[in-house]
Amino acid sequence: MNCKFLLISATIIVVLFANPALGTIKNLGVVGATYPVVEPDVVAELKEQAGDRKRLTDDEFLERMKTYQPKDLHHLPRATEDKTFLIDMTYTLDQDLRDGNGKVIYPKGFTFNPLDYVSFSGGMLVIDGSDPAQIKWFKQTPYADNQWVQLLLSGGYAYNLIEMLKRSVFYLTDEIAKRLQLAAVPSLVIQKDKKLQVHEFLIPKEGHDEKK
Repeated sequence: MNCKFLLISATIIVVLFANPALGTIKNLGVVGATYPVVEPDVVAELKEQAGDRKRLTDDEFLERMKTYQPKDLHHLPRATEDKTFLIDMTYTLDQDLRDGNGKVIYPKGFTFNPLDYVSFSGGMLVIDGSDPAQIKWFKQTPYADNQWVQLLLSGGYAYNLIEMLKRSVFYLTDEIAKRLQLAAVPSLVIQKDKKLQVHEFLIPKEGHDEKK
């Protein structure tokens, strides 16, 4: 039973956030407080963009990093209303889950809720990093100083936001957006009992008269 628990736990992040998992999204991360690092797939993608013409120098690589966005970046429109809804994370395996020896531990069709095994601590906030109003709004929220809240971008450049906010910044991919049913930004995703709750925030555009 312990073996089964370990194997199913290993698939939980994939189920929660599809593929790739949140911790290895094709994007930038940070070491310590402010130093950006690059996942291996990001390096591969940048090399592909550069082609086989030459090996990138450190300066050239840094310049490309500043404007890097993954191919599967999922763009989302600004929310037009405050809205909250729940997501049932119950998942059915589409193939057998086997151990290292090839023995079937959980068969195809097995249904489970990842939140029965782990908690989604901290939560996740998605904004459009190319929208100054959303960046300003984020800075004024309590989430800005909470490093447990993962910040994802549906637009803009992670490099710029890492420098500006001094925190980890990730990209929203198509698969994650689909799995979490995200349709607008800003969106906050947190756990509510055995489901995830998505809250879309309506924020005024820069220079917009809220009393209009």
